Amino acid sequence: MADEPKLHGKQKAAILLISLGQDTAAEVFKHLKDEEIEQLTLEIARLHKVDANTKDIVYGEFSDLMLAQQYISQGGISYARDILTKALGENKALDIITKLTSSLQVKPFDFIQRTEPSQILNFISGEHPQTIALIISYLSSDKAGLIISELPPEKQADIAKRLAMMDRTSPEMIREVERVLERKLSSVVGQDYTSTGGIDSLVEILNNVDRGTEKTIIESLEEQEPELAEEVKKRMFVFEDVILLDDKAIQLVLRGVEGKDLALALKGSSEEVKEKILKNMSKRAAENLNEDMEYMGPVRIKDVQEAQQKVVNIIRKLEESGEIVIARGSEDEMIV
Repeated sequence: MADEPKLHGKQKAAILLISLGQDTAAEVFKHLKDEEIEQLTLEIARLHKVDANTKDIVYGEFSDLMLAQQYISQGGISYARDILTKALGENKALDIITKLTSSLQVKPFDFIQRTEPSQILNFISGEHPQTIALIISYLSSDKAGLIISELPPEKQADIAKRLAMMDRTSPEMIREVERVLERKLSSVVGQDYTSTGGIDSLVEILNNVDRGTEKTIIESLEEQEPELAEEVKKRMFVFEDVILLDDKAIQLVLRGVEGKDLALALKGSSEEVKEKILKNMSKRAAENLNEDMEYMGPVRIKDVQEAQQKVVNIIRKLEESGEIVIARGSEDEMIV
């Protein structure tokens, strides 16, 4: 193609967002990380004028990538490559697949994403705990939670520990596991080391298992890896999760929180959290709290986070003592 502009990925993304309009771009931004938003905003600011030819090229590439992604979802990499080769030719198809796997990072173990948890469980239950931990780390937290809940208790704790301590897994290791589980997807992963697992991944999964499974895993970690267990417990409930508590639990929590800490904690919270807290206070107490926040003025983020952690610690203690229940996953528990 003559005079095809040489653009890097961020420039193409910026051109696409500008062309889609402000409302659509704003919706896209909701799904991006802060640093990604900052980078794209900078690129958008640098773009003064984009000609029709450049827009068409960016639109065409985006359309090709989305079409390839759709084919991958339907039947995997090999299926997508075959369809695109028939439609666009071998060179064009290879170019699209290469861009997709290197730029968009097609997720490893894609072939089990559409499989029922019970089938996955039958598929992997006999595997080594490290292999199970690796596979689970690539599943959605709710699906992973269902699977780990069905494993034997002694295996749950072992896999949870391996999952939490997992950092980066080499492409060779992932490919080897994928070959055993699904030979069609041997070339999914790019050459970069892929971050997977870790404490955050374990926390998300534990937030989706039943209470019995969570208790078994946490108690086992407390015996084997006390520091890891403490870090996991600390992250399992964040301040913004107070909206998961019912009114009775909120009122119980408020009894143990100092007014200054509460005002500081709410300074950095969402309106939804503020509303949840204020509606469980007397009118006078709510007015006083609002005044305290107003007169407090600007505060350091670190101080807000420390205050929020104090509230979270109170919630965790109340939960551990059985005085309140935090709704998790799909379980339907009631306070009695």
